[in-house]
Amino acid sequence: MGGGQGTRLFPLTKDRAKPAVPLAGKYRLVDIPISNCINSALRRIYILTQFNSASLHGHISRTYKFDQFTSGFVEILAAQQTPTNTSWYEGTADAVRKNLTHFLNHDFDYLLILSGDQLYRMDYRKMISQHAESGADITVATIPVGRDEAKSFGIMQIAEDRRITRFVEKPKDPAVLDSLHLPQEWLEKLEIKDGGEKFLASMGIYVFNRSLIEGLLDNPLSDFGKHIIPHAINTHRVCSYIFQDYWEDIGTIRSFFEANLDLVSELPRFNFFDMSAPIFSRPRYLPGSKINGAEIEHALVTDGCIINQANIKKTIVGLRTFIGAGTELNRVILLGCDFYESQESIAKNERDGKPRIGIGANCKIENAIIDKNARIGNDVKISPAGKPEDTDHELYFIRDGIVIIPKNAVIPNGMVI
Repeated sequence: MGGGQGTRLFPLTKDRAKPAVPLAGKYRLVDIPISNCINSALRRIYILTQFNSASLHGHISRTYKFDQFTSGFVEILAAQQTPTNTSWYEGTADAVRKNLTHFLNHDFDYLLILSGDQLYRMDYRKMISQHAESGADITVATIPVGRDEAKSFGIMQIAEDRRITRFVEKPKDPAVLDSLHLPQEWLEKLEIKDGGEKFLASMGIYVFNRSLIEGLLDNPLSDFGKHIIPHAINTHRVCSYIFQDYWEDIGTIRSFFEANLDLVSELPRFNFFDMSAPIFSRPRYLPGSKINGAEIEHALVTDGCIINQANIKKTIVGLRTFIGAGTELNRVILLGCDFYESQESIAKNERDGKPRIGIGANCKIENAIIDKNARIGNDVKISPAGKPEDTDHELYFIRDGIVIIPKNAVIPNGMVI
């Protein structure tokens, strides 16, 4: 699913779909579920898109090309108006409903529904295997969470056979939460590793039997999580698959920022270096990054960068990034650049009073996200310290206490943000 507006990730979603948001300097969010599918030997993949989908379409078309002698594909199904239907996708279930003919032309037993904006590594074959063995009509992937986290998710209550008996969306009432937690004596039986009070949160990952998907969607209900699944709990056998590895819903600027910065730690919770289940992305054939005397501590530097005598801590340096001498970066996510700027372009922009693409000299930047192709001049200072949690400005935004410099922005020499 790649069609949501992604309003909570604005301004990163101002010009791109949420699954197309860059991740870890060189990937896109959508690479995660697609890679999980490939590593699970599932190679018939449709991506349903709607808002700001041009960059997502371009990434998919340049990245995922399977052997022409196999039946594998990654295909875009964009929202479209037809002579019989003039509306766009109105929700996840509506998006699947409007494309059922594409799916049902294939021979399959199970339909797997995934989100395009989550960070996790899962072998879907285990979930599908449990689904088949349990005789479920629908299986919902769930993850154990604590009481505070439970208030932000749809929470499932299950019977001892893992059948889901109740669903409550974002429960806030303490009495309701008390009624939803897993019994302590079940934790060992369910092989839940961490002790303490646990609730089962929906991950927005579903397996449906082919035989009932048409019937479930033969109604005007528009969303799986809000409508289809809660109704199906009363009429079908809906079971929980309990997932216990790292999982992060990249739904807000804060979650995006923290999930990326965790990748620079010595033992990150999500391991891109695990080659037993690699994460795939577009091959770019860039040169190795050039480091000219910089001091770098706990950082992730991607391909094709030029870093001069800078001081870099807890930072992700995206593709093709230029960083000037004397610059200090601390807790910064640089999304990189789409191209190298020519010397002629650099000289022309200097004459026009514009800095080159990248980060200039003697800058000091902390707790910030610098989107693609931004031009940060010399002697610029960027920090959210002392500012409101959420602010809109002509040249920048602050969300969740993090400064975001938008794509293609120009920050002039000496500016203080």
